[in-house]
Amino acid sequence: MADLFSVDEPEKTPPGRPLADRLRPKNLGEVVGQEHLTGSDGALTRLIGSGSLGSMIFWGPPGTGKTTVARLLAGETSLAFEQISAVFSGVADLKK
Repeated sequence: MADLFSVDEPEKTPPGRPLADRLRPKNLGEVVGQEHLTGSDGALTRLIGSGSLGSMIFWGPPGTGKTTVARLLAGETSLAFEQISAVFSGVADLKK
């Protein structure tokens, strides 16, 4: 397992990708924190195992990983993912 001080070759990433995007978790197991949700016996992990997620609303301050977790859930279940921001979207967008 690589760590901060390993001498392994760094992952090749396309130039210009923001640091936050390059460090974003690639699966639910890489998410740090919220073990009661994302851990091996967490609520979201169990929902993935059951194959049924239902609708979810993630609420919280910017930059806390809401969109990242939603995308990971959609990816791990092959479900559609529609991103809606309350800042940029209104009722008409939701009705569409």
